[in-house]
Amino acid sequence: MRRNRLLLVFAGVLAASGLARGQGAVNAMEYDFGGRFSLTVDKKIVKGVHFFVEGEGRLGNYFTSFGRYQFGAGLTWKVNPYFKLGTGYQFIEKRNTKGVWKPRHRVYLDGTVNLRAGDWRFSIKERFQYTRREVNNTYQENPNSLALKSRFKVSYNGFQQVTPYGYIEVRNVFNDPSVIATWSTASLAYTDYSFGGYNDAYINRVRGALGAEWKLSKHHALDFFLLTDYNYDKNIDTNAAGTKLKSLTWDQGLSVNLGIGYKFSF
Repeated sequence: MRRNRLLLVFAGVLAASGLARGQGAVNAMEYDFGGRFSLTVDKKIVKGVHFFVEGEGRLGNYFTSFGRYQFGAGLTWKVNPYFKLGTGYQFIEKRNTKGVWKPRHRVYLDGTVNLRAGDWRFSIKERFQYTRREVNNTYQENPNSLALKSRFKVSYNGFQQVTPYGYIEVRNVFNDPSVIATWSTASLAYTDYSFGGYNDAYINRVRGALGAEWKLSKHHALDFFLLTDYNYDKNIDTNAAGTKLKSLTWDQGLSVNLGIGYKFSF
C-alpha cells in the first residue's frame, strides 16, 4: 500500500511536468530496494571557501549487488548568507544491465539560494552538469550528456545536534538522441527512420528524501536518510549505421534506498 502511494505521488509530479511521451511504448515499472553509503572530507581554506573530497557506493537488487561507486573533489564558496556557489569533478563507475562496468566523467557547477524563517531553513539548488561516457552506438546514446538538477530542501535547526530535513529533486536532460520515424501497424515496425540529432529534452528523474544530520562533534557528523528515486529513460535500439530503428521504448524504475554518510570537517 505504501509503495503504491509513493508511486501515485511521483506519477502526479511527472504528469504535471508534461513527462508523458507521445512516441514509443512505456515498459512496465521495475522496483528495487537498495542502499547508499558515503564519505566526505571538508577543509576550510579561507572564510566562506571550502575544498572537499568525497566518495560514494551504491547497493541494488535488494542489497544483493554492488552497482555503482564514485569519487570526486570540488570547491564551495559562500558568497553571502543567502547564496552559495559550487563546482567539482566526479569519476563514476557504473555496472550496466549486462554486468559490464562503464566509466563516466562528470563536471558540474551549482548555485544555492538559502532562506531562513526562525529555526527553519529553505534552499533552492540548481546544478548544471556535463557527463562524458563511453557508448557503443552514438545513435542510441549521447556520449556528451547535459543535464540540470533542481532541488528544493527544507530543514529544521531547532534541535541541538540533530537536523531533520526533506527534499525533492528533479533532473532534466537536454540533449538525448531524437528519433524521426513512423510506426507501421501493418508491418509492426518503424519506417522512414532518420537520426534527429541530440536535441531531445525531458525530465527523466524525480527524487525525494527524508533524513537527519547528526552532528557528533565539531569535526564529525553522520547523515541518515530514506530516498525514493523514480527514473524514466529513453531506450533506443538501432543498427550500427543508424539507418534502421528496431525499437523505441521508455524504461521506468522506482527504487527505495536506505543511506548513511559520514563527514569530517576541519
